Amino acid sequence: MMNTQKTVLILCTGNSCRSQMAEALINHHLGPHIRAISAGTSPKVADGAIAALQQLGVNTAELHPKTVDSVMGESVDLVVTVCDNAKETCPVFPKKIATIHIPFHDPHGEPLESFVRVRDQIRDQLLPEIKRRLC
Repeated sequence: MMNTQKTVLILCTGNSCRSQMAEALINHHLGPHIRAISAGTSPKVADGAIAALQQLGVNTAELHPKTVDSVMGESVDLVVTVCDNAKETCPVFPKKIATIHIPFHDPHGEPLESFVRVRDQIRDQLLPEIKRRLC
């Protein structure tokens, strides 16, 4: 039987928090059927995101900020924007790709509890929507 793994691209401005948490959570909970990658329009690092994921035992070893250009060659089945700025500046892909927008609060610069709250919102709101669309 052929591998029918779908790929979802999570876009955010910084690719430092919300999109990376979504990438890790999707890969952790929905793999191997769905593979997530993430990127940002202005990538930077937010340590709170890594700490919030590690609290759940989610693998964060492969997480690092990536530019949108670095993932443009990927075959993507669904694009998810998780911040309003990324929605407005979402790149044009060579082929038509389904896109959804589910915004989450940006906890950058806030205490770990804010990252945990956003992590849980991503897990509870985004994962079921991706599963519904791609599984």
